[in-house]
Amino acid sequence: MKPQRLVDLLTLVAVVLLGLSAYLTWVSVNPGTGRVDEVFNGYTITKAPVALALASLVAVVITKLAGTALRRLLGALVVVLGAIAVAVALLVRPDGAELSRIRPVLSAVLTDQVVQTGGPAPWFALGGGIVLVAAGLLTVLTAHRWRSATQRYERDPAAARSDHGADQWKAIDAGEDPTL
Repeated sequence: MKPQRLVDLLTLVAVVLLGLSAYLTWVSVNPGTGRVDEVFNGYTITKAPVALALASLVAVVITKLAGTALRRLLGALVVVLGAIAVAVALLVRPDGAELSRIRPVLSAVLTDQVVQTGGPAPWFALGGGIVLVAAGLLTVLTAHRWRSATQRYERDPAAARSDHGADQWKAIDAGEDPTL
């Protein structure tokens, strides 16, 4: 598989994982005494994984149009975005005061015995961050082998040198339709 395609695939996987971390449970709080559990999804706790996923997606799209030096710079940026996603996944653990700020109904409940349970969302954010780091490193290491965007659209030099194009113009000037 070409490095460009692998970076695309890795970025897609990372965007999906980071996007899922926004919708899955980050923390659930059991206030005890028969009350209903409060569930906090990833987007309620932190908007960082979604923002990092979108920023990395834009960076990878721009690498398709960039030269080698800019590709390497954007690859390094994707590595940094992935490292930030890993840090967010590992370090963002809201305490009772922060949860009561997010949902005021919990402020009265937190005086009771409260049990917090972590959900799967941080794991998805961690996986997405690791995959982003891999995509960025692959971009930095293989940027010199990628095809540039202009190569796709350049004309064949042999076809440009032929007089076939001039013959068509002469036919048009003579009132003939060269497409028939």
